Amino acid sequence: MSVLLFEKNDGIARITLNRPKAYNSVNKELAHAFQSALDECAADESVRVVIITGEGKAFCAGQDLVEVTTPEAMPGFKALLEEHYAPIIMKIRQLEKPVVAAVNGVAAGAGANIALACDIVVASDKANFIQAFSGIGLVPDSAGTYFLPRLIGFQRAVAISMLGDKVSAAEAVQMGMIYKAFPAEEFLDKVDALANKLSKMPTKGLALTKQAFSSSLNNTLEAQLEVEKDAQIAASETEDYTEGVQAFIEKRKPIFKGK
Repeated sequence: MSVLLFEKNDGIARITLNRPKAYNSVNKELAHAFQSALDECAADESVRVVIITGEGKAFCAGQDLVEVTTPEAMPGFKALLEEHYAPIIMKIRQLEKPVVAAVNGVAAGAGANIALACDIVVASDKANFIQAFSGIGLVPDSAGTYFLPRLIGFQRAVAISMLGDKVSAAEAVQMGMIYKAFPAEEFLDKVDALANKLSKMPTKGLALTKQAFSSSLNNTLEAQLEVEKDAQIAASETEDYTEGVQAFIEKRKPIFKGK
Protein backbone atom coordinates (compact mmCIF):
# COMPACT_ATOMS: atom_id res chain seq x y z
CA MET A 1 0.00 0.00 0.00
CA SER A 2 1.30 3.43 -0.90
CA VAL A 3 2.06 5.65 2.10
CA LEU A 4 0.79 8.65 0.16
CA LEU A 5 -2.04 9.08 -2.32
CA PHE A 6 -1.66 11.76 -4.98
CA GLU A 7 -4.22 12.76 -7.57
CA LYS A 8 -4.76 15.72 -9.86
CA ASN A 9 -8.09 16.66 -11.38
CA ASP A 10 -9.48 19.90 -12.87
CA GLY A 11 -6.70 22.06 -11.47
CA ILE A 12 -6.87 20.53 -7.98
CA ALA A 13 -4.07 18.38 -6.58
CA ARG A 14 -4.90 16.28 -3.54
CA ILE A 15 -2.13 14.92 -1.32
CA THR A 16 -3.43 12.33 1.14
CA LEU A 17 -1.19 10.97 3.88
CA ASN A 18 -1.99 7.26 3.82
CA ARG A 19 -0.78 5.43 6.90
CA PRO A 20 -4.15 5.29 8.68
CA LYS A 21 -3.20 2.48 11.08
CA ALA A 22 -0.34 4.67 12.33
CA TYR A 23 -2.54 7.81 12.35
CA ASN A 24 -0.63 8.99 9.26
CA SER A 25 2.53 9.49 11.31
CA VAL A 26 5.52 10.44 9.19
CA ASN A 27 8.27 7.96 8.43
CA LYS A 28 11.14 8.26 5.97
CA GLU A 29 9.13 6.86 3.06
CA LEU A 30 6.19 9.19 3.65
CA ALA A 31 8.43 12.25 4.11
CA HIS A 32 10.13 11.72 0.76
CA ALA A 33 6.86 10.91 -1.03
CA PHE A 34 5.35 14.08 0.45
CA GLN A 35 8.24 16.19 -0.84
CA SER A 36 8.01 14.61 -4.30
CA ALA A 37 4.29 15.34 -4.50
CA LEU A 38 4.86 18.99 -3.55
CA ASP A 39 7.59 19.24 -6.18
CA GLU A 40 5.22 17.87 -8.81
CA CYS A 41 2.55 20.38 -7.80
CA ALA A 42 5.08 23.19 -8.20
CA ALA A 43 6.20 22.00 -11.64
CA ASP A 44 2.74 21.30 -13.10
CA GLU A 45 1.14 24.50 -14.40
CA SER A 46 -2.25 22.79 -14.59
CA VAL A 47 -2.31 22.54 -10.79
CA ARG A 48 -3.91 25.66 -9.35
CA VAL A 49 -4.62 24.61 -5.76
CA VAL A 50 -3.23 21.90 -3.48
CA ILE A 51 -5.13 20.08 -0.73
CA ILE A 52 -3.26 18.23 2.01
CA THR A 53 -5.31 15.80 4.10
CA GLY A 54 -5.13 12.45 5.84
CA GLU A 55 -6.71 9.04 5.30
CA GLY A 56 -8.85 7.56 8.05
CA LYS A 57 -9.40 9.09 11.48
CA ALA A 58 -6.29 11.27 11.67
CA PHE A 59 -4.72 14.09 9.71
CA CYS A 60 -1.19 13.40 10.93
CA ALA A 61 0.15 12.34 14.32
CA GLY A 62 3.62 13.74 13.64
CA GLN A 63 6.79 11.67 13.61
CA ASP A 64 6.56 7.88 13.65
CA LEU A 65 8.25 7.25 17.00
CA VAL A 66 8.65 3.54 16.28
CA GLU A 67 10.98 4.44 13.44
CA VAL A 68 13.22 6.71 15.49
CA THR A 69 13.50 4.34 18.47
CA THR A 70 14.54 1.18 16.65
CA PRO A 71 18.16 0.09 16.09
CA GLU A 72 17.69 0.77 12.38
CA ALA A 73 16.54 4.31 13.07
CA MET A 74 17.74 7.28 11.07
CA PRO A 75 20.90 9.10 12.24
CA GLY A 76 19.38 11.41 14.84
CA PHE A 77 17.07 14.39 14.93
CA LYS A 78 19.44 16.63 13.00
CA ALA A 79 19.00 14.55 9.86
CA LEU A 80 15.31 14.03 10.60
CA LEU A 81 14.59 17.76 10.71
CA GLU A 82 16.95 18.81 7.93
CA GLU A 83 15.97 16.07 5.47
CA HIS A 84 12.28 15.56 6.26
CA TYR A 85 10.42 18.35 8.00
CA ALA A 86 12.25 21.52 7.00
CA PRO A 87 11.98 20.67 3.27
CA ILE A 88 8.25 19.93 3.60
CA ILE A 89 7.59 23.26 5.33
CA MET A 90 9.70 25.23 2.85
CA LYS A 91 8.10 23.57 -0.17
CA ILE A 92 4.63 24.44 1.15
CA ARG A 93 5.62 28.05 1.76
CA GLN A 94 7.45 28.44 -1.56
CA LEU A 95 4.73 26.81 -3.66
CA GLU A 96 3.30 29.54 -5.90
CA LYS A 97 -0.24 28.26 -5.48
CA PRO A 98 -2.66 28.19 -2.54
CA VAL A 99 -2.20 25.21 -0.23
CA VAL A 100 -5.19 24.09 1.85
CA ALA A 101 -4.79 21.88 4.92
CA ALA A 102 -7.98 19.84 5.24
CA VAL A 103 -7.62 18.57 8.79
CA ASN A 104 -9.96 15.59 8.99
CA GLY A 105 -8.89 14.37 12.45
CA VAL A 106 -6.18 14.70 15.04
CA ALA A 107 -3.18 16.83 14.03
CA ALA A 108 -0.44 16.33 16.58
CA GLY A 109 3.18 17.41 16.88
CA ALA A 110 4.77 17.96 13.49
CA GLY A 111 1.41 17.05 11.95
CA ALA A 112 -0.22 20.07 13.56
CA ASN A 113 2.58 22.35 12.45
CA ILE A 114 2.58 21.10 8.87
CA ALA A 115 -1.10 22.06 8.78
CA LEU A 116 -0.42 25.50 10.25
CA ALA A 117 2.23 26.17 7.60
CA CYS A 118 -0.43 25.96 4.89
CA ASP A 119 -2.17 29.03 3.47
CA ILE A 120 -5.69 28.10 4.53
CA VAL A 121 -6.48 25.61 7.29
CA VAL A 122 -9.94 24.12 7.62
CA ALA A 123 -10.95 21.28 9.92
CA SER A 124 -13.68 18.82 10.69
CA ASP A 125 -15.43 19.68 13.94
CA LYS A 126 -14.18 16.30 15.17
CA ALA A 127 -10.53 17.31 14.66
CA ASN A 128 -8.13 18.66 17.26
CA PHE A 129 -4.65 20.13 17.36
CA ILE A 130 -2.00 19.11 19.88
CA GLN A 131 1.53 20.40 20.40
CA ALA A 132 2.48 16.97 21.68
CA PHE A 133 6.23 17.53 21.98
CA SER A 134 6.41 18.35 25.69
CA GLY A 135 4.81 15.03 26.56
CA ILE A 136 7.96 13.22 25.46
CA GLY A 137 10.48 15.88 26.42
CA LEU A 138 10.89 17.46 23.00
CA VAL A 139 10.55 20.96 21.54
CA PRO A 140 8.01 22.10 18.91
CA ASP A 141 9.49 21.82 15.42
CA SER A 142 8.31 22.00 11.81
CA ALA A 143 8.05 25.79 12.22
CA GLY A 144 5.64 25.53 15.13
CA THR A 145 7.59 28.13 17.11
CA TYR A 146 7.45 30.41 14.07
CA PHE A 147 3.82 30.22 12.93
CA LEU A 148 1.98 29.48 16.17
CA PRO A 149 2.80 32.73 18.05
CA ARG A 150 2.06 34.72 14.91
CA LEU A 151 -1.34 33.08 14.61
CA ILE A 152 -2.52 33.05 18.22
CA GLY A 153 -0.14 35.28 20.17
CA PHE A 154 3.04 34.63 22.12
CA GLN A 155 1.55 33.84 25.54
CA ARG A 156 -1.05 31.37 24.31
CA ALA A 157 1.41 29.69 21.93
CA VAL A 158 3.92 29.11 24.72
CA ALA A 159 1.23 27.84 27.10
CA ILE A 160 -0.33 25.26 24.78
CA SER A 161 3.14 24.11 23.71
CA MET A 162 4.38 23.62 27.26
CA LEU A 163 1.14 22.14 28.59
CA GLY A 164 0.37 20.03 25.53
CA ASP A 165 -3.26 21.15 25.57
CA LYS A 166 -5.65 19.51 23.14
CA VAL A 167 -7.23 22.32 21.10
CA SER A 168 -10.57 21.50 19.49
CA ALA A 169 -11.41 22.68 15.99
CA ALA A 170 -13.91 25.16 17.43
CA GLU A 171 -11.31 26.54 19.85
CA ALA A 172 -8.76 26.74 17.02
CA VAL A 173 -11.17 28.90 15.00
CA GLN A 174 -11.93 31.09 18.01
CA MET A 175 -8.26 31.79 18.74
CA GLY A 176 -7.36 32.42 15.09
CA MET A 177 -5.28 29.28 14.65
CA ILE A 178 -7.34 28.07 11.67
CA TYR A 179 -9.79 29.55 9.17
CA LYS A 180 -12.96 27.49 9.62
CA ALA A 181 -14.36 24.28 11.08
CA PHE A 182 -17.11 22.32 9.35
CA PRO A 183 -19.47 19.63 10.64
CA ALA A 184 -17.88 16.23 10.04
CA GLU A 185 -20.72 15.08 7.80
CA GLU A 186 -20.22 18.12 5.54
CA PHE A 187 -16.43 18.26 5.69
CA LEU A 188 -15.54 16.63 2.37
CA ASP A 189 -18.12 18.65 0.44
CA LYS A 190 -16.96 21.90 2.05
CA VAL A 191 -13.31 21.14 1.24
CA ASP A 192 -14.20 20.33 -2.36
CA ALA A 193 -16.18 23.57 -2.68
CA LEU A 194 -13.28 25.59 -1.29
CA ALA A 195 -10.79 23.90 -3.60
CA ASN A 196 -13.04 24.37 -6.63
CA LYS A 197 -13.38 28.07 -5.86
CA LEU A 198 -9.63 28.53 -5.50
CA SER A 199 -8.93 26.56 -8.68
CA LYS A 200 -10.95 29.06 -10.69
CA MET A 201 -9.34 32.16 -9.21
CA PRO A 202 -6.37 34.17 -10.60
CA THR A 203 -3.56 31.84 -9.53
CA LYS A 204 -0.70 34.24 -10.24
CA GLY A 205 -2.37 36.93 -8.16
CA LEU A 206 -2.93 34.45 -5.32
CA ALA A 207 0.73 33.43 -5.48
CA LEU A 208 1.82 37.07 -5.25
CA THR A 209 -0.59 37.57 -2.33
CA LYS A 210 0.97 34.56 -0.59
CA GLN A 211 4.47 35.93 -1.13
CA ALA A 212 3.50 39.38 0.12
CA PHE A 213 2.00 38.06 3.34
CA SER A 214 5.05 35.84 3.90
CA SER A 215 7.31 38.87 3.50
CA SER A 216 5.25 40.82 6.01
CA LEU A 217 6.17 38.43 8.82
CA ASN A 218 9.61 40.01 9.11
CA ASN A 219 9.43 43.29 7.20
CA THR A 220 9.28 46.89 8.30
CA LEU A 221 6.32 48.96 7.13
CA GLU A 222 8.48 50.76 4.58
CA ALA A 223 9.88 47.51 3.20
CA GLN A 224 6.42 45.95 3.01
CA LEU A 225 5.07 48.88 1.01
CA GLU A 226 7.82 48.16 -1.52
CA VAL A 227 6.86 44.48 -1.58
CA GLU A 228 3.23 45.42 -2.25
CA LYS A 229 4.24 47.79 -5.03
CA ASP A 230 6.34 45.18 -6.80
CA ALA A 231 3.67 42.51 -6.36
CA GLN A 232 0.94 44.81 -7.68
CA ILE A 233 2.98 45.69 -10.75
CA ALA A 234 3.56 41.99 -11.43
CA ALA A 235 -0.13 41.18 -10.89
CA SER A 236 -1.21 43.96 -13.26
CA GLU A 237 0.82 42.34 -16.03
CA THR A 238 -1.00 38.98 -15.85
CA GLU A 239 -3.64 37.76 -18.28
CA ASP A 240 -5.99 37.23 -15.36
CA TYR A 241 -5.89 40.91 -14.42
CA THR A 242 -6.85 41.86 -17.99
CA GLU A 243 -9.67 39.32 -17.92
CA GLY A 244 -10.87 40.47 -14.51
CA VAL A 245 -11.10 44.11 -15.57
CA GLN A 246 -12.77 43.23 -18.87
CA ALA A 247 -15.31 41.04 -17.12
CA PHE A 248 -16.06 43.83 -14.65
CA ILE A 249 -16.66 46.29 -17.50
CA GLU A 250 -18.82 43.80 -19.36
CA LYS A 251 -20.72 42.89 -16.17
CA ARG A 252 -19.99 39.17 -16.47
CA LYS A 253 -18.23 36.54 -14.42
CA PRO A 254 -14.49 36.42 -15.19
CA ILE A 255 -12.90 33.27 -16.57
CA PHE A 256 -9.45 33.11 -15.03
CA LYS A 257 -6.81 30.82 -16.51
CA GLY A 258 -4.15 31.15 -13.85
CA LYS A 259 -1.83 33.05 -16.19
